[in-house]
Amino acid sequence: MSFPRYKYLLTYRYAEIIYDLTFLFCQKWVSEIKDRRTRDQMEQAARSGKQNIVEGVGQTETSKSGEIKLLGVAKASLDELLADYEDFLRKNNLPIWPKVDQRVLRFRKIGYDLSSLGNLSGLGNLRHKPILPIEPVDAANFLLTLCHMETYLLDRQILAAKDRLVKEGGVNENLLKKRLEYRKMKLNSPYSSNG
Repeated sequence: MSFPRYKYLLTYRYAEIIYDLTFLFCQKWVSEIKDRRTRDQMEQAARSGKQNIVEGVGQTETSKSGEIKLLGVAKASLDELLADYEDFLRKNNLPIWPKVDQRVLRFRKIGYDLSSLGNLSGLGNLRHKPILPIEPVDAANFLLTLCHMETYLLDRQILAAKDRLVKEGGVNENLLKKRLEYRKMKLNSPYSSNG
């Protein structure tokens, strides 16, 4: 069974996981009253990361530069969210675990498993849903780990899109090339009114 193209993207699946867990994280540990602005920004950054991947992939066929721009917006949103998780840990006197920490390595494995194509249903939805850790230090470090993984993957996706643009050209360039080829063919035709 086939589902929308963006669901095949690893970056989209990570963004969906991050969005779902960020919503739960904010409900649980970011006060709706005292930290309302932070909460809104975190939820919007997570949503923006996910939705800009969808929109960027939707522009692949019509505007390669539009795709690159929207993927850049997605990455910037997730970089912002990453900083929010770092702020949460710092403000609450909780440690940020280094990337070689065994807990971080375990979180990365969970991220790989959740985001694999094998975890998608026939409709393109995650079969096994991500679970937010119970303790705030674990939850924030888990989401921080996922954000680091996601921004790394988005960097690579943006570089690949730029490389395709350089090698294949953009839509307008390719349409102009086809138009010029068509005009040349018409001019060289024995049935042309110019000949």
